[in-house]
Amino acid sequence: MRVRPTRRRVALAIAAAVALTLGVTACAPDAHVEIDVPAQVDAPFPEATAQQLQDAVSHAMVAAGASGAVVGVWAPWSGSLVTGLGVTSPATGEAVTPDMEFRVGQITRPMICDVLYAVADEGTVQLDDSLTKWVTGLPDLSDVTLGQLCDSTSGLGSYRPQLASLFLTNPTRVWNPRELASYGIGQPRDAAPGAAYRDSDAGYLLLGVALERATGRSAADLLEHYVFDPLDLAATRLPSNRAAAPSESGPVLNGFHSLPDAAGAFNCAEPLDVTQFSASSGFTDSGVVSDIQDLGRYVQGLAAGAIVPEGAGRFEQPVAVYNGAPSWYTTRGGAVQAGSLIGQFGAVPGYITAAFSDPQSGLTVAVALNNSAGDKGMAAYLAWELAAIASKAPPADGATAPEAGLPWTAQQYHDTISASAICSAPAA
Repeated sequence: MRVRPTRRRVALAIAAAVALTLGVTACAPDAHVEIDVPAQVDAPFPEATAQQLQDAVSHAMVAAGASGAVVGVWAPWSGSLVTGLGVTSPATGEAVTPDMEFRVGQITRPMICDVLYAVADEGTVQLDDSLTKWVTGLPDLSDVTLGQLCDSTSGLGSYRPQLASLFLTNPTRVWNPRELASYGIGQPRDAAPGAAYRDSDAGYLLLGVALERATGRSAADLLEHYVFDPLDLAATRLPSNRAAAPSESGPVLNGFHSLPDAAGAFNCAEPLDVTQFSASSGFTDSGVVSDIQDLGRYVQGLAAGAIVPEGAGRFEQPVAVYNGAPSWYTTRGGAVQAGSLIGQFGAVPGYITAAFSDPQSGLTVAVALNNSAGDKGMAAYLAWELAAIASKAPPADGATAPEAGLPWTAQQYHDTISASAICSAPAA
């Protein structure tokens, strides 16, 4: 996976040079970390596998009403596919390219958990610290810990379902994270803290606020220092609160959201353009932007534990995502564990995204579709379909395919995507 320099990296290099000329003597070690996964074959997938993968993405685009998609699939023993499909905007007809940037949505969650584990390892906080130790004015949440916020077992609810329409009608509004979190805090708590998983975007916002208070540093700076810089994620950042496109200097995958008519049918021909948006509505739950190469490298690092202290036990003792979930579908540490894959998925206005990686085989998938109106799980279904296809890719000369498989077939999630279609039923 390539590392592409950006103005942000150049600015950091200039700042470092200035510091040296000013006589700064304290030297810090290089923060770069290696990811312990099998070496990637430097070749494309065989033609038949590549065609299967692209057909699956095209099928999901139709189902989601997306004009464009960016996808990366890496099978170390066989090959890779990193590509853009469709057009970034129906109005312009500009072809999607694989270097386009987009909002990664809830893949932000494991990133802020990365920060939590790193800061805890330094002794600044503890995983079992009460939230109220760091965030005042929340006396009813003294039994909620920072670790539970990361695991989403705090019992707190979510704000996004209550504010979704307002995000779409007023995308430039700047939100205070505590105001957003209040909508989740105000919901009845259906379980004691630590008892069970409950999807809580409010919890990840509060975790971000707590880490800011504990360290005296902004969430954007913490993510850069502990996550993006060590993994060399040159295109990844938590933007400012000002409403803007995912990138103001590089190519952008425009984001859209189809609206339903009076009869409930989605208008996929004229979706609402929500490319210009304030990241404050997602903050440390879903505010990060990136590109597909960075996203693939990030999730490989996440699954392999590249930037979490050794022995942290982050993914141990996972809990079911919902009652009756398959035994292979669990969550902990801000990430989802689906079979042998570790990652995350979700949706924000304009985009549905998913990224997963197998820490043993190195199989990695990252996807972004540019219409957020449908099932937020559709990107995960696509990622799992692509993973099933790639898991059976033939080995390159001199390489050996892994023996372990996935507990689902590509056809299963192909059919699930068809059943989730919001615009028209795609061809089987």
